[in-house]
Amino acid sequence: MIQVSVPATSANVGAGFDSLGLAVSMHNVFTFEECDGIQISSLDGTHVPAGSNNLVYRSARVVYDQLGIPLRGLRITQRNDIPMARGLGSSSACIVAGILGANALLGDKLTKRQMLTLATAIEGHPDNVAPAMLGGFVTSVIDEGQVYSVKKDIDPELAFAAFVPDFRLLTAKARAALPQMVSHKDAVYNLSRAALATAAFCDGDYGLLGVATKDSLHQQYRLPLIQGGDEVFELALDLGALAVYISGAGPTIMAVVHKEDTAFFDRAAAALPQSELLRHFTVHRLLADNVGAVVQ
Repeated sequence: MIQVSVPATSANVGAGFDSLGLAVSMHNVFTFEECDGIQISSLDGTHVPAGSNNLVYRSARVVYDQLGIPLRGLRITQRNDIPMARGLGSSSACIVAGILGANALLGDKLTKRQMLTLATAIEGHPDNVAPAMLGGFVTSVIDEGQVYSVKKDIDPELAFAAFVPDFRLLTAKARAALPQMVSHKDAVYNLSRAALATAAFCDGDYGLLGVATKDSLHQQYRLPLIQGGDEVFELALDLGALAVYISGAGPTIMAVVHKEDTAFFDRAAAALPQSELLRHFTVHRLLADNVGAVVQ
């Protein structure tokens, strides 16, 4: 039996639309065994598809097809700690787990870049699958069908406050809210800040993150889909967050804070229930995951 643990991820990190992402300390765990037919179960009561449309199974099948090996069937179990459709990479965790699990069952025939390219082809962009697989803070691009990524370990002195609402926001709906065209001015705005965010994480100059995570391409269009989103931004900044941004497509709002600032989380947890707009959010204290997906 193969076991795969995959971390949650927070994509875009503000300005790095579809290219930047980081891994955090919340994990889904999957097991894989070859068998006759398809047997898929959830260990925590979360509803997951039990047939061939299951994303973990579909991703595993891509590996078998890529290698030209017939697939008799798989027995898969899932423990789903990452909340679904919340902007924390639950779909990417399934994709990465399926690919790594199948590759391990077949004797580790694919390289990490090959697996990352397969995962990106399924997901459509690398900003979640890359940190899910590699861990840390990851910058990725797609060039001529190949995915190229650079990973930087996240400083253990940083922590992440995930403000997670009790409602889902499907990625398809969040993407549909975006304009088809953007101005040259907005493109430059984001390019410069994505570069600054990468430099800030690499150099440890976290005072720059508040500027580097500002965005003109997606957040202003997605915030209206997140009830209380503007107020969470304001609350996190008032409490001293280094940066605040929409995690992935939302609806989770992510704040970057100093690890020793435990009072931030106490104050946030106390403030949320006091507001009609914010009481459907809960705050989770997460740390960096610099390891990424682990196969055992």
